[in-house]
Amino acid sequence: MLFLVAALLLLGVVLGTVAHAPLTFSVAAGAVIAVWLGVFAVRERHGRRRSSTSAR
Repeated sequence: MLFLVAALLLLGVVLGTVAHAPLTFSVAAGAVIAVWLGVFAVRERHGRRRSSTSAR
């Protein structure tokens, strides 16, 4: 429960910051975060395939 409260508080701070930032900065930051999450997802998927194949 405490984690949920902290996450919502952090979300409110981030959204408040984005509301005062220029639109181009917000879009650029969103694109950077999306690319970072995409790379992370690909690395995780690739790592799981490698570890499950070597475990056999």
